Amino acid sequence: MLNSCGVPSEQHGFQSTQSENTVTRRPFLGQTVNALQSIALLHLLQSDGRLQANTGHSLGNAESPNRSVGSQPPHFPARANRVLVIFCAGACSQLETWDYKPELIRRDGQPMPGGPAVTFQGPAGNLARPQYRFRPRGECGKMVSDLLPQLGSLVDEFAFVHSLTSRTNTHGPAENYISTGFAEDGFPSMGAWLSYALGTENRDLPTFVAIPDPRGIPQASVNNWGPGFLPAVFQGTAFNSQQPIRHLTAPSGISARSDQATRDLLRLMNSQRQLQRPADSELAARIASYELAGRMQTSVPEVTDLAAEPEHILRMYGADDAENETRASFARNCILARRLLEQGVRFVQLFNGAYASGGKLNWDGHQELRDQYDVHGRILDQPAAALIRDLQQRGLLEDTLVVWCTEFGRMPMFQKGARGRDHNPNGFTAFLTGAGVRSGVSYGLTDELGFRVADKPLMIHDLNATILHLLGIDHEQLTWKHNGISRRLTDVHGHVISEILS
Repeated sequence: MLNSCGVPSEQHGFQSTQSENTVTRRPFLGQTVNALQSIALLHLLQSDGRLQANTGHSLGNAESPNRSVGSQPPHFPARANRVLVIFCAGACSQLETWDYKPELIRRDGQPMPGGPAVTFQGPAGNLARPQYRFRPRGECGKMVSDLLPQLGSLVDEFAFVHSLTSRTNTHGPAENYISTGFAEDGFPSMGAWLSYALGTENRDLPTFVAIPDPRGIPQASVNNWGPGFLPAVFQGTAFNSQQPIRHLTAPSGISARSDQATRDLLRLMNSQRQLQRPADSELAARIASYELAGRMQTSVPEVTDLAAEPEHILRMYGADDAENETRASFARNCILARRLLEQGVRFVQLFNGAYASGGKLNWDGHQELRDQYDVHGRILDQPAAALIRDLQQRGLLEDTLVVWCTEFGRMPMFQKGARGRDHNPNGFTAFLTGAGVRSGVSYGLTDELGFRVADKPLMIHDLNATILHLLGIDHEQLTWKHNGISRRLTDVHGHVISEILS
């Protein structure tokens, strides 16, 4: 039998001539080489997302703050590999878009029978007909308003959900609820949950990108793409075509070789520091973000350079609109979203509309809904429809899930003394299209006036459970223990809306 230095042990009749504490040169050098090789191997495995054996990763137990963000397997075969959420901030009215109510037209100007005397912002007025004409679209004959004719022309591709409800009628908490599953602050966004669960398909780009509207950030701001109590490495990266990520370019006077050598040294030092503080989530996130930033120096400028797009694509999206800069900017954001999805970004959150502004910068139409929606509809319609068509033409819609949503709906009556609708969390609409979604169908129903859900009521948790299911994730198994509670995106609720799945 040999001891650790390869010397016969004395229990077999041999007397060692070396002291137990003495290390000779050859074993020392050999052990040093082995140690360096092990460190290098661990770093490579972690970088490639293969260091999972000891992390406990099972889409719900990987609670190490240093778990790799490399690609992770889902619970079961996925229909979708990535998600695009088109979020209309400000609560886009279901009654002016997707939810046709002929009875509301017939009762225009009448008091609402048994209706609330006071709504969110004050006294309620009389019932008000939709401010746009509805007409049948596509082969399925879905009634859609003239506000969004180009999106309306795609109804044969959509699965509409007409029976969503919210827990709150206030914009900020309602945005929290639809993005995180909770109305309160401090919970992880859906994109952060997906980053944690599935990781990235492209190590040179963020796993989760939020694209704010050119008019500003939404009401709940960074909560929509924040990590909550998950490690910070899983948060979204926010930028758009007008405001790219800053400080990606190396300072002038530093050669590419020197820049690379500096980053290599930093990587080694960071790895050593991380081994000393394995439980430090913030340190792990900073290291991961800096390393990603280094890789993004070349990848992000390339993906955000829309000059490479041909003229017919810019024209199709409306990015060449010289008369409406906001529309052209939103169109460029839509092209950016497509380019990010093409490059394997897992979750893209595309915002249409900004913060509370009396409806001037978003869909919050309290006072003069028709005048404001004329502006907002023109900004949204052509670019968003072009984005969906473009994904389809490139074959990306086969494994990309697209979700259009807003935080709640609007009331069937006008507000007293105004020509706009108040907040309504009792019934509103979203639609899904793409990977794993049935085409040309509608699920759920609001009452004859569009006031509240009358059939198949749904919570946001049901919508989120369905999105996770299409990505191969059991929403009940995607958890993170926080303050002694196993938290999840769907809280203790949620079921998959199987009727809209193909």
